Amino acid sequence: MAAAQSPPAETPPKPEMQENCPGLVAADRLPVVPAALRLAAVNEDQVRLTFIGHATFLIESPQLVRIATDYNDYVKPAVIPDIATMNHAHDTHYTDHPDPAIKYVLRGWGESPDKPAVWDLKYRDVRVRNVPTNIRNWSGGTERYGNSIFIFEIANLCIAHLGHLHHTLTQQQLNEIGRVDVVMAPVDGNYTLDLDGMMEVLTALKAPLIIPMHFFGWYTLDRFLDRAQQQWPVEKAEIPSVVVSKTTLPKSPKVLVLPGF
Repeated sequence: MAAAQSPPAETPPKPEMQENCPGLVAADRLPVVPAALRLAAVNEDQVRLTFIGHATFLIESPQLVRIATDYNDYVKPAVIPDIATMNHAHDTHYTDHPDPAIKYVLRGWGESPDKPAVWDLKYRDVRVRNVPTNIRNWSGGTERYGNSIFIFEIANLCIAHLGHLHHTLTQQQLNEIGRVDVVMAPVDGNYTLDLDGMMEVLTALKAPLIIPMHFFGWYTLDRFLDRAQQQWPVEKAEIPSVVVSKTTLPKSPKVLVLPGF
């Protein structure tokens, strides 16, 4: 497992990560309500999450803001998103030629190893911010700040997409992420973080809802689920969309598998 890496200037770590996602008002702790196949508007306290494939999700807010995660040239939602987030590990996680109709393109890597990407975007009823992490480069070294964990604050929910995470998280990074309600986690155990490391990260984040991604096929997914179900219940959805609200989140963590690769 790769060692945790972080920016050189760390603030003193806190004994425990923040109880609530920064920028959100505290609400009650939180079953997941499956979405219908037709993508009707969601209520003001709901967010729709649709697994497009690989590491790409379509996130839809009550005010119909559409976000595509790890937007790339190969796996795309059927609609043009308002916001696209990207990461730098492989070209299945970014594109150099995003659709010009996308209002905001948020690249998760900085201009140089000394300049991480810093995002804090507010658009309608959505806030998007990031916490930079490092990735392995093609020569076996480290590309500093080549990945971002993007955090989406919508409808009083805090949703984290771990991107192409390659190392465990420091306490400082956990503090910057804050309390998470939903986490989208790469579970291939090879190209990203190994299973021991991913279990460590998910345990530390304490998100009530864990959605696997970046698993390529059933063998890799089942390997993760065999490990995860030793700690949390696992549910497999019949359709790739789910509608989530603060009041319908599980009271304790569980894994929800959305169909698709």
